Amino acid sequence: MREGTLGAEMSRGTASFSFELFPPKTDDGEQALWETVRALQSLEPTFVSVTYGAGGSTQDRTVRITGEIARETSLRPVGHLTCVGAGRAELRDVIAQYAAEGVHTILALRGDPPQGPGTPWTAHPDGLDNATDLVDLIASMGDFSIGVAAFPEGHPESPSRQHDAQVLRMKQDAGADFAITQLFFRVEDYLRLRDLAAAAGCTMPIVPGIMPVTNVAQIERFATMSGAAFPDVLAQRFRAVDGDNDAVAELGVEVATRMCEVLLDAGAPGLHFYTLNRSRSTMAVYAALGLASRVVG
Repeated sequence: MREGTLGAEMSRGTASFSFELFPPKTDDGEQALWETVRALQSLEPTFVSVTYGAGGSTQDRTVRITGEIARETSLRPVGHLTCVGAGRAELRDVIAQYAAEGVHTILALRGDPPQGPGTPWTAHPDGLDNATDLVDLIASMGDFSIGVAAFPEGHPESPSRQHDAQVLRMKQDAGADFAITQLFFRVEDYLRLRDLAAAAGCTMPIVPGIMPVTNVAQIERFATMSGAAFPDVLAQRFRAVDGDNDAVAELGVEVATRMCEVLLDAGAPGLHFYTLNRSRSTMAVYAALGLASRVVG
C-alpha cells in the first residue's frame, strides 16, 4: 500500500474516527452544516467525507464545500464521486475540480441505479459500469488516495458474499486503498465480510459504517433503502421509547457505543459515522469510547 494514502495511515494501529456529511440544498442548511463541522473539528477526526448528488443535484456544492473544508479547517476532506448520470469527460472534470480545490482523497462509488434502488442499473452512454472502473479512472489522473464502498450484508445485485469479497479485491487492484461499509446493525455481518475479503487477498482497511439511531422511522427507512437488516429485538427496544426524542437518542448512543466497542475489540481499523449533519450523538459515542487514544490490531 502506498505511503501517504489514507489507507496506509489507517493501517498503522491507531483506530481511525471519521464522519460523513451531506451538502444541504439551501443556504440555511449550509450554515447548520458548518456549525456541525466546527463542533466535530474539536474531535480531530481522521477525515470527513461529503456525499455527492448524481446528475448535478449537489455536485457543485459538494465540490465547493469539500474544498472549503480543505482550505479553512484542519480536517482532511474526502470527496464522494459516483458514476450515475455522468460520462467519462464529466467524471474527469470533477476529479480535476477536486484536485484544484486541494482535495486528494476520493470515495469512488457506482451509486444507485438512476431510477432508484431496486431498479436495473443503466450506465451513462459514455460512462462507467462500476466502481472498479471509476477507481481506475481516478488513479490514472493523479496521486489520489481512493476509498470504496463495502457491503456487510451483500450488495443487492451480487450473487454471493464471496463475490462481494472478490469485487473488493478488484477495487484494491485497481488502486483503492481503503473501504467504508454501508450501515449495518449486526457485528457478525461485518466480521464475515472482513474475513471473506481477507481470504480473497484484500488487505486494505475496511472501516465499519455506523449510524446512531436518533429517529426510529428514519432509521427503518434508511435500513430498507440500503438493504440493511434492522433486527427485531433492536427494533422493539426503539419502538418502546418512540415518541420521546431524548430517550431514542440516548438509546441510540448506548447501542452504537456497545456495537463500536465490540467492533474495535475484534480488530476493526476504525469507525465511520453517518451523522446526517448532526453532531450530538456522534460526539456522545466518541466520548464514551475514548477513541482518541484507542489502539487496534
